Amino acid sequence: MFEDPAQMHHVIRERNQEFGLARMAAGYAWEWVSKKDGSLTDIRIGDYQARWNSRVKDWVDSPGSLEEVGSIHTLQGYDLNYAGVIIGPDLRYDPDEDSLWFDRSSFFDKRAIYRNKQKGRDWTPEELLEWVRNVYYVLLTRGRRGTFVYVCDHNLREYLRPYVPDFEWSDQKATYRRNRDHR
Repeated sequence: MFEDPAQMHHVIRERNQEFGLARMAAGYAWEWVSKKDGSLTDIRIGDYQARWNSRVKDWVDSPGSLEEVGSIHTLQGYDLNYAGVIIGPDLRYDPDEDSLWFDRSSFFDKRAIYRNKQKGRDWTPEELLEWVRNVYYVLLTRGRRGTFVYVCDHNLREYLRPYVPDFEWSDQKATYRRNRDHR
């Protein structure tokens, strides 16, 4: 687990140089504004800025994909050596209720919304939560050698912390550290 998405992206670049097929991915929790204007940035988390995939078909092998972030629509069915997954603000954790919840205000997957409109009704909150959980399941299972994670929601990050080792830098070399209360 990373505390900084920019640092995770840096490690993805290193893994790509060493092993190939390392890419960043995220849930569709940011609008795809660069689709119409390539000078714009889609994903902003603190100082980290990135663009969504510049194309959908064969994005993994496209020039520039290492500097972009892929969505579920570009990575479903692909195996990577390493995946850097940003769990966006669309999936959150409520510690008082001990439950995950879906933040619709941070959901921008127009394909998913369109599919449900074909059914003639809006998504229920339960269906949206199930959809987003499945998206993250798919993204988190793309890395065959390893998967790195950055979680936007503080409460969800703290909930996952005992289960996901921290990634640390020491003398310019990456190390992993199990959290003290790892189960």
